[in-house]
Amino acid sequence: MRRAGLLACVGLWLAAAGTPAAGHTGGSTGYASITVHHSTVRYRVTLPTPALSASMAEDLRLAQTGSSAARERLLDVVRRAIVLRGNGTRCESGPGAVEPAAPDAVTVVMLVDFACPTGLRDLDVQDDIFDVVGPDHHTLARIEWPGGSRQFAFETTARVAHFSVGGSTRRDVGSFLTLGVHHILGGYDHLLFLLGLLLSGGGVLALAKIVAAFTLAHSVTLSLAVLDVIVLPDRLVEAVIALSIAFVAGENLAPRPAVSRRWVVSFVFGLVHGFGFSTALRELGLGREGLALSLVGFNVGVEIGQILVIAALLPVLVLLRRSRWQTWAVHGSSLAILVVGVILFVERLFL
Repeated sequence: MRRAGLLACVGLWLAAAGTPAAGHTGGSTGYASITVHHSTVRYRVTLPTPALSASMAEDLRLAQTGSSAARERLLDVVRRAIVLRGNGTRCESGPGAVEPAAPDAVTVVMLVDFACPTGLRDLDVQDDIFDVVGPDHHTLARIEWPGGSRQFAFETTARVAHFSVGGSTRRDVGSFLTLGVHHILGGYDHLLFLLGLLLSGGGVLALAKIVAAFTLAHSVTLSLAVLDVIVLPDRLVEAVIALSIAFVAGENLAPRPAVSRRWVVSFVFGLVHGFGFSTALRELGLGREGLALSLVGFNVGVEIGQILVIAALLPVLVLLRRSRWQTWAVHGSSLAILVVGVILFVERLFL
C-alpha cells in the first residue's frame, strides 16, 4: 500500500505541475466565415499567429512590408488546405487577400474566393488546415447564404461538412459536442481547478454537489456571454480563472479545509469559467438560428469531458485516502497547483 500511495502521489504531482503549451481552449482555435453568393463562395479564415509555422510567420512579416510574393504564398496555404465541392464538382480557387494588421497582431485574416458550378445546391467543405498548424487546432466556422446560415466545428477527425445550401447541415450539434469534450480535456487550467476541488476529499454527495454547481454556473454565464448579454474582458476572465486555481489549492493547505461548502466555491468560480468557455463560441458570431442546439451540444461535450476526468481521478483519490500518504500527497499536489495558479494569475494580469 505504501508503494501504491507513493505512485499515486507522483501521479497527482505530475497532473498538478504539468502545464501544456496550449491554453485553456485546448490548443489553437481558428475562425472561418463562409459566404455563398450564387456560384461564388468566399472563404475567410482567421488564424492565431502563434500557431503559424516558421515559414508562414516569415511570409506574414514580409507580406506586412508589402511583399506580394509572400502574400501569395500565404494564400496558397489556404488554397491547398481548403477544398470546396459544389454539386459534387471541385470548386476552383481564385483571387484572395491578406487583410492588413499591425505587426504585433495576435491573428492573421486571409480570404480566398472560390468559383463553384452554377445552380449551386450542395456544398461540401473540407478543412485540412490542421496539417499546417497542428493536430490540436480547431476551426469554428459559420456559413451564410441568402436566407439562411449554419455554424459548425472542424477538427482533425471531422474535416468535412456537407450542406444543402438553403437547407440544413448534417452535423451541427455533433461537432460542437466534440468541441466541448476537447475544450475541457485540453484546458489544463479548468482541469487544475477541478482537481483542486476534488483533492480535499468528501463523499459521493459532496462530489455530486461540486460537479452540479460548476455545471450550472458555467452553463449560465456561457449562454449569457455568447448571447452578448454580459461580456467581460478576456484578460480579466483568464486572470480570475487562474486566481480560482490558486484559491482552491490554498484552501486545501488550510488546517481544516471547509469541504462541506466546496460546492459554493465551485459555483462562484464556475460562473467565471463559463466566460472562459464562451470565448471560442463568441468569436464565431453564432447566428440565432441553431444557436440553442450549438450551445447545448457544446455544454454536453464539456460535461462529458468532466465526467471522463473525474472517472480517471477517482480511483487514484480513493487509493490515496486509504493510504498513509494522503496528507503528504494532498498538500504536495495542492502546493504545486497553488504555484501554477499564482504564476498564471501574474502572467495573465500583468504580462
